[in-house]
Amino acid sequence: MNSILIKNGRIINEGNEFLSDIYIEGDKIKEISPSISPKSSDTTTIDAEGNYIIPGLIDDQVHFREPGLTNKGEIYTESRAAVAGGITSYLEMPNTIPQTTTQSKLDDKFNIASKNSLANYSFMFGGTNDNIEEILKLDPKEVPALKIFLGSSTGNMLVDNIDVLEEIFLKCNLPIAVHCEDESTIKKNLKLYSEIYGKKIPIKFHSKIRNEDACYISSSMAIDLAKKTGARLHVFHISTKKETNLFTNTINLKDKKITSEVCIHHLTFTDDDYEKYGSRIKWNPSIKTSNDQDGLWKALNDDRIDIIATDHAPHTYEEKNNDYMNCPSGGPLVQHSLVAMLEGYHKNKIKLEKIVEKMCHNPAILYEIENRGYIREGYFADLVIFNLNNPWTVNKENILYKCGWSPFEGTTFKSRISHTIVNGNIVYFNDKIIDKYMGKKLTFKR
Repeated sequence: MNSILIKNGRIINEGNEFLSDIYIEGDKIKEISPSISPKSSDTTTIDAEGNYIIPGLIDDQVHFREPGLTNKGEIYTESRAAVAGGITSYLEMPNTIPQTTTQSKLDDKFNIASKNSLANYSFMFGGTNDNIEEILKLDPKEVPALKIFLGSSTGNMLVDNIDVLEEIFLKCNLPIAVHCEDESTIKKNLKLYSEIYGKKIPIKFHSKIRNEDACYISSSMAIDLAKKTGARLHVFHISTKKETNLFTNTINLKDKKITSEVCIHHLTFTDDDYEKYGSRIKWNPSIKTSNDQDGLWKALNDDRIDIIATDHAPHTYEEKNNDYMNCPSGGPLVQHSLVAMLEGYHKNKIKLEKIVEKMCHNPAILYEIENRGYIREGYFADLVIFNLNNPWTVNKENILYKCGWSPFEGTTFKSRISHTIVNGNIVYFNDKIIDKYMGKKLTFKR
């Protein structure tokens, strides 16, 4: 049985920061103590002096593009990028080809990941206008959540039948994760700008087309429906200050029925950046104003927003260089999510303990993931070691996404990840991927 001893690291866990050693045996954390000696001659020892140790990140919203869209990304390539970024577990979305809207297609994904994913994995099931019977057959111990698109995005999985939507909310025994943008508002805005610019709409108007109203109308509708039906609702990628007022911070997360998430890009870029970055920062929902961004940071810190995710959604560089009407929304982010948030720490926008809470603990609580998300004896040994003061610059040579580009290209990050450990195996070490160990299928305590 392999064993690892991590010595002299500064642990951040459950709101505390403290110096301690960690002993790993097999795939579990065996002991956490101020001073641990090697248990055997073949124990691998990591000296983490001057570095921080946190639980592995759990990203609850990624698009790894397999099956059917593997020109953009694969479970293997994107999970490699994920572990390089400190993400040890992920929940992947259903808008692949074919869509994950039947049990057999879900099983196909689990089979692919069991052979190719370096990180731990699970897959959300897709809700449609006509698959309620499939939804009701799902095993809640196997599936993290049901994903519903209330606004059209990549994959055209829009659920727009209000009667079906209410039935799903009423009968589904899983958390329901929603993409909220109001279709009628978007179509009206798109028509307006098309009349002015034809097919040559400047990218800067993306935030005017998919605007605050589109987000708020849809989010508030979903929340009203959840309150009416008693559904367990999670609202993905909040992008406006106005939406943050729909959520509460007066209830413990484990007791919340309605929760929310913010993504790295909405915390990093604003609509002022469209001129510099162009379509590389075209996302749905759109990047909005600096005032919105300030509101997102405030809601994140005061716990109205519960989770930080990436919505990692790679497209080829050629696709992203199309004109506005033909350029897909989304971009690759898993490799750079933690270091991007650590920039927020360096800029005094967020504390390290809060980053760990939102990226490690809270996803485990919200989805009831078994024995992950914390540094605890008996839990799976999913860990990240990083240094706050070891700068590096993102460039073509160190980008691991299959699509080969990043919106952070040319950015210098102050912090650097040295180790990522998944189930007691070192899978990333000083810029090198060790890909002989596969992650495990996540399970849920329900």
